[in-house]
Formats: sequence, structure tokens, C-alpha cells
Amino acid sequence: MISRIDLRGDSLPEGGALRDLLPRAEFDVAAALDKVRPICEDVHHRGTAALIDYAEKFDGVKLDRVRVPAEALAKALAELDPEVRAALEESIRRARIVHREQRRAPHTTQVVPGGTVTEKWVPVERVGLYAPGGRSVYPSSVIMNAVPAQEAGVESMALASPPQKEFDGLPHPTILAACALLGIDEVYAVGGAQAVAMFAYGTPGPDGCAPANMVTGPGNIWVAAAKRYFTGRIGIDAEAGPTEIAILADDTADPAHVASDLISQAEHDPMAAAVLVTDSIALADAVEKELEPQVAATKHIEDRIKPALAGRQSAIVLVDGLEEGLRVVDAYGAEHLEIQTADATAVAGRVKNAGAIFIGPWAPVSLGDYCAGSNHVLPTGGCACHSSGLSVQSFLRGIHIVDYTRDALADVAHHVVTLAEAEDLPAHGAAIKARFEWKVPGQEVTGTK
Repeated sequence: MISRIDLRGDSLPEGGALRDLLPRAEFDVAAALDKVRPICEDVHHRGTAALIDYAEKFDGVKLDRVRVPAEALAKALAELDPEVRAALEESIRRARIVHREQRRAPHTTQVVPGGTVTEKWVPVERVGLYAPGGRSVYPSSVIMNAVPAQEAGVESMALASPPQKEFDGLPHPTILAACALLGIDEVYAVGGAQAVAMFAYGTPGPDGCAPANMVTGPGNIWVAAAKRYFTGRIGIDAEAGPTEIAILADDTADPAHVASDLISQAEHDPMAAAVLVTDSIALADAVEKELEPQVAATKHIEDRIKPALAGRQSAIVLVDGLEEGLRVVDAYGAEHLEIQTADATAVAGRVKNAGAIFIGPWAPVSLGDYCAGSNHVLPTGGCACHSSGLSVQSFLRGIHIVDYTRDALADVAHHVVTLAEAEDLPAHGAAIKARFEWKVPGQEVTGTK
């Protein structure tokens, strides 16, 4: 059901050579660009008419409009199962606790007497949020995108999610209910690359969508490709690839827990990655034994879980010891990394590359997906070596404010002129000289013109 990669015996290679030995899903965003380009430009030229046509082509629904009416949002919330509502409200509450603490305050640094640099943080003005609606419904992704944006102070936000044939062309009602709980009243029944194009270009008309400065949220390869297409025109969170879990475990781990956590990630998608890194043959054998009955007892077996576990992106990786295991998980850079070892807290503290780390047997990835308070929009495909998950900071821009007096500028003027001339940019230096009676360049600055 799941393959093994044996890295024991020989010393592990460095850097990219080690990454190349590890399992990873094929996810060719560049190849998808050619297919999304005409879709995006069609939305640019035809606006809502193009969105309606693509809803029929890709989602099998005929729409009269793509803007979800306010009464549909209210109805979805009113009809939401009370237990689901309570769970969503608790998820929102915990996410707000964590994300509210992330907001940075302005800070002023006195560089020299009379010279200060202040950094202030300004939220993005308008954000487009994307909530997938393919194999599964993800109201949790609505929360994970909206809460940090709201806590950052974003004033305008809209959400897009694919229209569903079984719900009269509206997004899934649980998505709509989550929007209502969060106070998001601008929602569009639009999916895929065309949703990103709608946010990037905007669409005219009374039910049109104003252009956004930024688009966030997970999606399929077409969403990722559209984000790449519009990079530079809009800000993005990341080009989300297939979801992944890595578990670093030793012989203290419970194989039933490990197997259940691997399966929990595999049920997302047939391309989902499930990776166990261990120095214990006994644990590897026990986990493989546990997988069989647990997979048989769950849902989505043939269309998601079995293909995911059997795919090239999933494996049990055998290593000589904990040190080698840490090198492997750092090279892998997992979206979700569980540490199920002795002294798991100390081991987790040594990890350098991971989207989020889950410590010990009582912090499974599922907790982070819904109710830990952390964000589940995380870097995939090894991007955790250079990128972070979604946070309040994702929606803030740091702006430096420079405030110097005449004396403070005079004190450093000769250095500025020297560096300008060293870079063969004399006009830069002239902009300094113009403010003073420049008597001995590089030594003396007096008077004011």
C-alpha cells in the first residue's frame, strides 16, 4: 500500500541531492499556464459573461448571475446544523486569539540625533479569498483566510467558491454559512482560474467584482497556475500544491496514531503526500500493518486514499537515527510535520523547515486543520524552506518613514555624495549638494541655500 525508501547505511547527501531522494508529487504549474492564460484573458475582455460560460463548461451549471444574493447567505446560516455552527464558531474564536497577537505595532528607531526611521504596517486594501469546492467542502479554509485578513485590518474582502450543481448553482451552503458567520457578504459562485482572473481584473456591472490587491486561498493546479500568471499584478499567498504530511517518529510512537494521521492527509486527494520518517523497523512494520484495517474502515478509499498512499509522493523513509531523521525532514520541508518521538518538544525545537509542527501524540494535524488556533494555509512542495504559512503579516505592508533634520542630513551628506559618485549616479549626490553651500566636498557642509 505504501513504498519504502531505505536511506540507512551510507552517509546522507547534502542539499538538493537529499531532496531528490525523497518522495514528492508531480505538480507542473508551468505546463498549466498555457491552459489558464486564455481563460484569464477571456474574463478580462468579457467579464461576467465569461464567468457564466465557464460555470456551465467546468461546473455543469447555468447561472444568471455569479454574485451570491444576501438572502442565500442568510438562509445557509439559518439552516446550518447547530453542531456544525458551534464547531465553526469555536474554530473562528480560537483562530482570532492566535492571529490577533500577530499584529505588529509601528516602531520608531532613532538612527542619529535628529534622524529617525519609523516602520508602520498598513493592511492591503482589498483581498480576494478562494475556497475550494471540488472533492470536498472546506469552510475551514474560509476561516483560515478571512480571520488573519480581518485581524490585519483589511477593509474590503470578497470570496469566490465554485458553483455546485446540487445547490442550484450556489457554492456549498456550509461555505456560505461560514461567510455569514465571518461577516463576509460579498461572495461569488466562481471557481478555478477564472475566479483568480475575476479578482485580478475585476468585472464591471452592478453585480461586478472590484479588482483586488491580493488573492489568497488553496486550490487545484489551475488556481495555482492563475496565481502565477497574475504575479506582479496582484499579491498572492502561495502557489498551493498537493497537501502533505511528514511524521518523524521513533519506537516510542503509537503505530495506530501514525497510521491514522497518514490516512487523514491521504483522504484529501489522490496526489496527497503521506511520509513517515523513522529509524525503527518495528514501527515501520507496525504502521504498515495498521494501515490495512484503518483504510478499509474509512471513506474515499479507492478514489483518494489508496492512490495517495501508493503514489510516488508517499513513502516510509528509513534512517539510521534521529539526527538523520532531522536532516531528512528539513530537506523535505513538509507542509505539516508531526514529531512523535521521545522528548518531542526538544526535537521539534531543532526543526528548521516546516509549514507547521505538531508535537507529540495529542497534537495531530487534524487539530491544526480546524481548532488549534493556528493557520492551515501552509507552504507545500518543499517551499517551507523559504516561505511561511498565512498569517496577519501576509496582509500587511511595512512602510518606512524617514524623518531627518537639516543637521542630521548635513552630518552624513558627504557619505551620501561619496556613495552616489561611486555608483556613477552624480544626480543623487547633486540632490544633497543642492540643499547646502557645498564648500569642500567630502569634508565640510555649511549654510543653507
